[in-house]
Amino acid sequence: MAGIDILASAMTGANATFLADLYARWVENPDSVDVSFQELFAALNDDARAVLHDATGASWAPRPRGGFAPEPEAPRADPKKGGKPAAPAAADPAASRQQVLDAIRALMLIRAYRVRGHLEAQLDPLGLQQAKPHPELDPKTYGFTDADLDRPIFINKVLGKETATLREIMQILRATYCGPIGVEFMHIQDPEQKSWIQQRIEGAPWGRAFDGQARRTILQQLTEAEGFEAFCARKYVGTKRFGLEGGEVTIPALQAIIETVAGLGVSEIAIGMPHRGRLNTLVNVVKKPFTQVFSEFKGNPAHPDDVQGSGDVKYHLGTSTDIEINGRQVHLSLQPNPSHLEAVDPVVVGKVRARQDMAGDTKSRRSVMGILLHGDAAFAGQGLVYETLAMSQLIGYRTGGTVHVVVNNQIGFTTVPLHAYSGLYCTDVAKSVQAPILHVNGDEPEAVVFCARLAAEYRMQFGADIVLDIVCYRRHGHNETDEPAFTQPAMYGRIREMKTTRTKYAEALAASGAVPAEDGKAMLDAFNARLEEAYQAAQTFKPNKADWLEGHWAGLKAAGSDDEEKEDGTAVDLATLREVGGALSRVPEGFNANSKIVRQLEAKKNAIETGEGIDWATGEALAFGTLLLEGHRVRLSGEDVQRGTFSHRHCVLVDQRNQAEYMPLNNIREGQARMEAFNSLLSEMGVLGFDYGYTLADPQTLVLWEAQFGDFANGAQVIIDQFIASAETKWLRMSGLVMLLPHGYEGQGPEHSSARLERYLQLCAERNMAVCNFTTPANYFHALRRQLKRNYRKPLVVMTPKSLLRHKLAVSSLSEFAPGSTFRTVIPETDAIAPSEKVKRVVLCTGKVYYDLLQERRDKGVQDVAIARMEQIHPFPRISLAKVLAEYKNAEVVWCQEEPENMGAWTFVDRRIEKVLKDLGIKAKRPDYVGRAEAASPATGLAKVHQQQQEALVREALGLN
Repeated sequence: MAGIDILASAMTGANATFLADLYARWVENPDSVDVSFQELFAALNDDARAVLHDATGASWAPRPRGGFAPEPEAPRADPKKGGKPAAPAAADPAASRQQVLDAIRALMLIRAYRVRGHLEAQLDPLGLQQAKPHPELDPKTYGFTDADLDRPIFINKVLGKETATLREIMQILRATYCGPIGVEFMHIQDPEQKSWIQQRIEGAPWGRAFDGQARRTILQQLTEAEGFEAFCARKYVGTKRFGLEGGEVTIPALQAIIETVAGLGVSEIAIGMPHRGRLNTLVNVVKKPFTQVFSEFKGNPAHPDDVQGSGDVKYHLGTSTDIEINGRQVHLSLQPNPSHLEAVDPVVVGKVRARQDMAGDTKSRRSVMGILLHGDAAFAGQGLVYETLAMSQLIGYRTGGTVHVVVNNQIGFTTVPLHAYSGLYCTDVAKSVQAPILHVNGDEPEAVVFCARLAAEYRMQFGADIVLDIVCYRRHGHNETDEPAFTQPAMYGRIREMKTTRTKYAEALAASGAVPAEDGKAMLDAFNARLEEAYQAAQTFKPNKADWLEGHWAGLKAAGSDDEEKEDGTAVDLATLREVGGALSRVPEGFNANSKIVRQLEAKKNAIETGEGIDWATGEALAFGTLLLEGHRVRLSGEDVQRGTFSHRHCVLVDQRNQAEYMPLNNIREGQARMEAFNSLLSEMGVLGFDYGYTLADPQTLVLWEAQFGDFANGAQVIIDQFIASAETKWLRMSGLVMLLPHGYEGQGPEHSSARLERYLQLCAERNMAVCNFTTPANYFHALRRQLKRNYRKPLVVMTPKSLLRHKLAVSSLSEFAPGSTFRTVIPETDAIAPSEKVKRVVLCTGKVYYDLLQERRDKGVQDVAIARMEQIHPFPRISLAKVLAEYKNAEVVWCQEEPENMGAWTFVDRRIEKVLKDLGIKAKRPDYVGRAEAASPATGLAKVHQQQQEALVREALGLN
């Protein structure tokens, strides 16, 4: 913009001649002028070339280094000279210079409006935010005077004109950029995208975009939006519903988006939104029956009585339906969402990605799309918005573009924009991904619907995100029982004076004759009658089914009782295991793999051939590979997952000469399913939410998210708390997501030692998820496979190892993956120690500390202490644990862990182990604790102190102190 500023300040007096000459010099040689002027003239290049042609009569050809040079015209025949060619008449240099100067001035003015016109747009329906005149939008800034208003200026099809007066240019610019729509698009780097938007908005086409029937449709949609809210306000006085009053135009906007993309080939749409306006969207867009919603207002459950679950308040619930649009079936779903604003954003786009993958739409990604609704304060304030935007064009997360609709109330709960965001608009964060932003006055329904259609078309054309910012207001407070005038008396004084959007629009249509007043009233009366009928029916309404196990979930069921289930179907025949193992160690001819990795591949090959020494990474790969051969896709996502944080996985090999990639697991045999492994952006909440959303759409794909270190999941706590742990009981939404969280005390300090096992266990109840800490690759293998072999889906949280990835004892034999093997919730003593009746102590533990205990016991020759491993901590394996402990009738029982006493599994297992012991009736009545003392920090930062603590707890657990 430096050149623009210079030119704007130099458009008068003698400088005008200087600028014309400067432009001519730039045409001849771009490097002959200052860099700021090079940028300016280059920005005007396309328009300037056409202007110069008309202004000088010469054609201007592009120069290789930039700029234009005049091309000589072909000689023209002169009849007065016997038909011989004659040279063109000489142009008046002064006139040509003035024409060029006028053109540059006009182009600068036009460009200023494209860049800054939104600053003077009339966006606020309340009229409280008056746009201030901006100097760059004043023709006088560019040297024009009132005397120039009616003088023709050469602009050659710019703004759709060959030539235009300054007055005409200003009229077009003001109508386009300073009316009810403010457009931000000049930040976009792609010239095609900028040109596309420019062509569709210049000349203010929304003023003539709607015929009588289209206007009647908008009025009907507004009637339904406003009528529903008004009806609920009358029937359910004082009940929270987070109504849409003041933003009812959102409903016509959503319907316009859906109708537009349906006509362009979209067959499925996933919608995510906060609670404000959710009920209205449920009934008027996603077509949830009014009767059912009114029944829920009475306090009735949303699902049949025989469906278990806590349920949730009505304005958090979702639903889905199939609708027909112009003969085309479109599936709509509104995702359930907690009150944590924006938490649903990545969930929706993850679900969209899964549906696209399932449909084979992996290139254009246009067949399924997401619509995300946001509040203005949340869009600006929640970092998850940026994380979701940042994923929009990444190879492992792109979905062909999302349409973002901001219902801009111009206020948060009580927080005004001055305190809510630092930028000019709440939508400024969208510029980070070069998304165009359409700001529009919410009291101008036709402008809103025009922008909604434009947003939908842009998404389909370019496969990119776009933002529709509907500037409206909130007629009530944060909810219907809140008093907003406590903190915003001026705003709510103005709102109380305002007619509703529907009332204003109906009056305007009646005045123009498009929809007579009596027709508008009849429309409202008919809708109210329909609502009253539904209200009466709600008195006896009973939901007859739940929709959670239909469609892609057909054949699955709710999980069983608290009793432990027999884990069948996870073992694999030896031939298949060897086939997968062979592929793991095979690279294509001519592929130059890293020499260190070649040695690892040779070790894998040897382990498979001998059937011994299979490590963690190989066990994982065998699980993935066997599932692929059985037709299940695998998706692995997270920071640096292809290599693995600890350089153990290497599921993607990279040619050391040309960076080519090769995935062994995708080359086992013809016709297999495919695995995808994506190194994610440096995001936890966004990516975990995305992968959780993926599992909601596709129960037949194994989806794993791996934290770089286990404690990185802290940054995704909202997704864990509100979705992964509780969504099934709240909303009847299953997920088979696997979370891999590296965990283990290695003396490396408090960061990354603990994956915070205790936090997941605190969330555990009602068999909502499995939380495990495995010690063998084979058990990990079986746990991964059972995720898809069960006839229900549950999240699996795994404390994955670090040092055990290469520990000589943390290996499995091939037979432990083969028929006859299965998942084990508890692994009993495996060494040959004293008979059980002579064992004095049983040490229960989980995870890595087992190998420290085992090694010390072997080194010290201890025979009267047994060690048992609890591999699955929740659901608590009471039956398996009882079988193990029943053998040791004379032993005391201790629980040993690496973590401090207030962390780890102790507070979860303590009373549960006690109950098992009590029921057994053996000597031990409750377990004793052995481990680190309570602490605020997960671990010491001193390696020496760590080693002393570790040795002490191991010795104490074994009774060696």
